[in-house]
Amino acid sequence: MKATVTQINPQTIESDWANLIEHIKANNSEFVLLPEMCFAPWFCAEETPDNAIWQAAVETHDRWLERLPELGAPIVMGTAPRNIDGKKYNTAFVWTPETGIQWGHQKTYLPEEDGYWEASWYDRAPIDFQPITINDMEIGVMICTELWFMQHAREYGQQGVHIIINPRCTTASGVDKWITGGRTAGVIAGAYSLSANRAGQLDGLKFGGAGWISDPDSVLLGVTSDDEPFITIDIDLAQADAAKADYPRYVDDSEL
Repeated sequence: MKATVTQINPQTIESDWANLIEHIKANNSEFVLLPEMCFAPWFCAEETPDNAIWQAAVETHDRWLERLPELGAPIVMGTAPRNIDGKKYNTAFVWTPETGIQWGHQKTYLPEEDGYWEASWYDRAPIDFQPITINDMEIGVMICTELWFMQHAREYGQQGVHIIINPRCTTASGVDKWITGGRTAGVIAGAYSLSANRAGQLDGLKFGGAGWISDPDSVLLGVTSDDEPFITIDIDLAQADAAKADYPRYVDDSEL
């Protein structure tokens, strides 16, 4: 499967979008991963939440999600802000031409610090890390900070995932750490690790880009950059199936 990861700057979203359409067409991309809540400015940089700003972000994402068919890809994934039963959630989506938007995992682990006042802006979802099935492919979702809760990578591996996706919004200063974490999660799960990130700047925050693809044995297959904001790699899902029988995935961790 030809998988595409991205780095997108919301301040240049129209030109980024047009360039992504061309990249997908030129590379025959079959799966596209977008960054965390990438269609609106990073509102969580403000310490004090504002319902009007949240609602504007929800509506902006709704409009952009209607444009996903423009990409011409069979599968597109990312996250968006949503209002559900009186609560606010950062929610993963998967889009296909056949099903349209389907909503999935909601972000569970929320940071609360300068630039990332997420626990103030929206609600923490219950712990529920279940794979998303698309055709014969199993996908595990770990949204940004969730990557560091590696027990869920192990659980996903035991559930047979082929890919762990990590849509994120992280700064340039932490790029090496995040890539290391993504590669580790892939090894733990015996799965490919894919991440997409924001690019550009917002006030004092410089976002890091550096979307990556690594294989189940930690081999880094590609990383996006300002010069190459989209990369497409042909990944072998059978390699993820085979990895489950290799060390350290096969080690029994059940209760004695």
